[in-house]
Amino acid sequence: LAGVKRIRIHDFRHSHASLLANEGINIQEIARRLGHSNISMTWNTYSHLYPREEERAVKILNEIV
Repeated sequence: LAGVKRIRIHDFRHSHASLLANEGINIQEIARRLGHSNISMTWNTYSHLYPREEERAVKILNEIV
């Protein structure tokens, strides 16, 4: 329809969570929004979207010294 690719509701949920993770939203908030009863479910699915966290932690610690 009108050249727009059809997506499932699950795909929309995944996109929603991925966009929030890429913007640095806390994983606990993402889990809450998705209705996950256990944060480990969210972390196991979306942890790969947080690769910048190590760089950010190093930068923060370097600025203290």
